[in-house]
Amino acid sequence: MTLREVAVVRVVDLTPGMRRVTLAGAQLGEFTSSNGFPQPAFASTGFDDDIRLAFCYPGQTEPVLPVQKEKGIEVPRDPRPLSRVYTVRRWDPVAGELDVDFVRHGVGTATTWAYRAQPGDRIHLAGPGSSKALPAGADWLLVAGDDTALPAIGRLLDEIGPDTRAQVFIEIAEHEHRQDFPEGPGVEVTWLVRDGAEAGTTRLLSDAVRNCGWWDGRPFAWLAGEHTAVRDLRRHLVEDRGMPKEDIDFTGYWRRGEVVTLDTDEAVPDPGKTRTPFEKLHDLTELIAPTAIRTAVELGVPDLISRGVTGVEDLATRVDADARALGKLLRYLHALGVLTETEPGHYGLTPVGEVLTLEFIVDSLHPAGVVGREMLGVHGLTESVRTGRASYASVTGQTFTEVRTEQDYEDRYLERLAKFQASLAEPIAKSGLLAGVGHLVLHSGGAGAQAREFVAAHDSLHVTICALPAQADWLRRDLPDTIPDERQRARVSVAGQSVFEPSPPADAVFVIRAFKTLADADAAHALRRAAENLLPGGRVLLVEDLLDTDDLDEHDGEADLLALTVHGSGLRTAAELDAVIARAGLVRAARHTVGWGTTVHELVPAGTH
Repeated sequence: MTLREVAVVRVVDLTPGMRRVTLAGAQLGEFTSSNGFPQPAFASTGFDDDIRLAFCYPGQTEPVLPVQKEKGIEVPRDPRPLSRVYTVRRWDPVAGELDVDFVRHGVGTATTWAYRAQPGDRIHLAGPGSSKALPAGADWLLVAGDDTALPAIGRLLDEIGPDTRAQVFIEIAEHEHRQDFPEGPGVEVTWLVRDGAEAGTTRLLSDAVRNCGWWDGRPFAWLAGEHTAVRDLRRHLVEDRGMPKEDIDFTGYWRRGEVVTLDTDEAVPDPGKTRTPFEKLHDLTELIAPTAIRTAVELGVPDLISRGVTGVEDLATRVDADARALGKLLRYLHALGVLTETEPGHYGLTPVGEVLTLEFIVDSLHPAGVVGREMLGVHGLTESVRTGRASYASVTGQTFTEVRTEQDYEDRYLERLAKFQASLAEPIAKSGLLAGVGHLVLHSGGAGAQAREFVAAHDSLHVTICALPAQADWLRRDLPDTIPDERQRARVSVAGQSVFEPSPPADAVFVIRAFKTLADADAAHALRRAAENLLPGGRVLLVEDLLDTDDLDEHDGEADLLALTVHGSGLRTAAELDAVIARAGLVRAARHTVGWGTTVHELVPAGTH
């Protein structure tokens, strides 16, 4: 990941609702950062590649910026950079020009910047983040998005092959906002006009897709736009059309919510007062509020309301609850701003409530969810603080290790982990850390997805994933889906063993976020075992989340306390991790920063460095 400074060279209004800003500059080519690190030339090959643009806080003349490291960037926390993510509409490496299209869509930090931009203005960007390639096996494409998806859809239609068949549905504010996109013989583009309706309030996209002619063959769907519309479209495709989830790529580019502007400039959001639905939901997680919210999720109330079941009596019947008692819960959720009363005895979801329909949020709040079940340990916090030991068994009747032996839970646990691995594994795969490694041993909860990125980037690399029996069982079943390329998959094997057993002989052993659950003595023993069978010149690569006591973060504190209650451990400080490394008989040969601030510790046996 590279931070670059570029300049505006052109500003063109494509339509009354879309402005194109063309950026250029020497740092789009190869260059050396101000702190001496060589950086590669900018490249973008995916139609949905995105970049993160950094803006000045109101009243400031310079933006808060990430710090460039050798193989990535480090993001400061207080204050964090004021940044927004945008699609790479066009990248011309010959001309050295990058086009970014901005939709005129309400008030926004980036939108206002774009509509005030002039040639010569400077701005910093990081990226791009690579998008998924379209699957080779699809017979046709289903593409649906609103105004904010126009840049990605336009680039897709520019770049797809002449034989590609596609149905494309695009929602826009006005007829004048249509763009002249190329349409091949097998491409049908349908424009859906809101005609004065507020963005994010219509069912135009949903109705169009529901009523479209369904072509023969296997489709692949790409959906983007307002979160609620994308969510409903995905539900329809999975539940009504029977599409496999892996054949749908979806992104909620934005969510409806209140924007508070500066008193001195109504076109600029006030970052101190404007809070997203996610932030508002976080503010509510205290005492009665989080319990009531979790009860609603456990009963399935937000999901039912989003599907049109809005009356108290109907909801009580569907969730098998007492109507009077459920009415009290809904009334309280209304007072919190999670629900809105659409008419007496009937409720809808506010933007905050809509967040409760996201699968990964439900998983975090439902007591049977992957994260939700682990979170039960926090109810034993008092005991853990008094004893310094895990209290999970006192609260639930099982240790968390016993929970992880349940194959169904372990399957869901690993599936959730796998969803978030590409952002870590892809920068590592491309960083050069694995250059010259013939055999890599991998200890990680997200090992399958990580191995996919590693073997895809290194043609001669063989990976052995070490995992406990329940994890190994899931990995063996999952690998054909995670690594569909048979030749790449043939270079990945799974060994049923723990991190405490000597790793197979290897050029490198990669241990990723495996020590948060372990006491210091156990973590040192595991590191010692990892290095036991290293081949000559071999090394241990370690990724471990740390607690920065000089820059305390609320979420790190939460993770630290949860690890205490569940495992009796917690996040280590940098000094504590150094002590574990030394106790294992290892020394740090190097420290690498990759991707969005991930630190990889390169360790070798003492005496070899």
